Amino acid sequence: MTPLRRDLLVTVILVVLAATVPYLTSTRYIVTQTTLFFIWAIVVTQWNLVLGVAGIFSLAQMALFAAGAYTTAMLGYYWGVPIALAMLAAAIIVVILSVIIGLACLRLRGPYVALLTLAIAQMLYLLIVNDTDCFTNPPSGCMPLFGGVRGISRFGDLGFRALLGSKWYIAHYYLGLVLLALAIIVSIVIIRGPLGLAFQALRDNPGYAMSRGISRFKYQLWVFAVSAFFTGLAGGFYAAQFAVVGPTVFSLSQLLLLLSMMVVGGLGRIWGPVLGALLLMLADEGVRELGDWRDIGLGLILILFVVPFRRGLTGAFEDLWRRLRPGKSLTAAGS
Repeated sequence: MTPLRRDLLVTVILVVLAATVPYLTSTRYIVTQTTLFFIWAIVVTQWNLVLGVAGIFSLAQMALFAAGAYTTAMLGYYWGVPIALAMLAAAIIVVILSVIIGLACLRLRGPYVALLTLAIAQMLYLLIVNDTDCFTNPPSGCMPLFGGVRGISRFGDLGFRALLGSKWYIAHYYLGLVLLALAIIVSIVIIRGPLGLAFQALRDNPGYAMSRGISRFKYQLWVFAVSAFFTGLAGGFYAAQFAVVGPTVFSLSQLLLLLSMMVVGGLGRIWGPVLGALLLMLADEGVRELGDWRDIGLGLILILFVVPFRRGLTGAFEDLWRRLRPGKSLTAAGS
């Protein structure tokens, strides 16, 4: 079995197992937290394409996620666009934004890309929190264009509340699962195909790759656009799930948590971000009651994983597999 078919088969098996969760538990909290896991897993799976596979140290992913959430909320609130259509439109707008960011980063590498993308995210955050001028005057009071510090709410929903009543969150669960499955399948096809090879060549030896005719301009914009589509879609789904969007989606602590998910799971590998997202969300639940000690607890957990497993948990599994099967070899990237 080829690695592509193997990974697609694993995806199908995991999706089928995940589809049984709402039938195995009647606890709403578990279902909604798993839905949140789907959202973050989509983000880190796509961020992994940019950072882990293509080697572009972009920190703009949360800004793209926030842009998807805000665009969905604003389309629903100001123009009454159905949320499903608003999510799709938001994803397309986020792709355009990501291409602009990609063009700005073309002449930069390494920490300079990180600084530029982080500055763009901070600029968007300041634009929103400092937006205090009234754009409309609903009965609830002055409403800035971007909602200001209080954010935007009452912009509609996906219609499952009216259709299913108190069980609407189960429909959201399955929608999130479908979106994650699509994001993983796209990630697998890219990493296992010619695009993945081109991204990895530009990451590992850009000079040689470009001398062989691989265009850095073309492929960098490709990876920015593909990852941005699902990131924007995840942002729109986040808005629909929580029915409110505010500046907290730009949180630096959330960005660092998502970055940690990729590092713990294994950068550049297909299942690394998903595994890291699962483990760190479980760890976050475990330290949630610690209050001010929560961030310290997460930091200690991160150290305990990163120090012994420098290539992430998937890298550790690869090493273990090689020891158990010395006559076999695994592909280092994407396994």
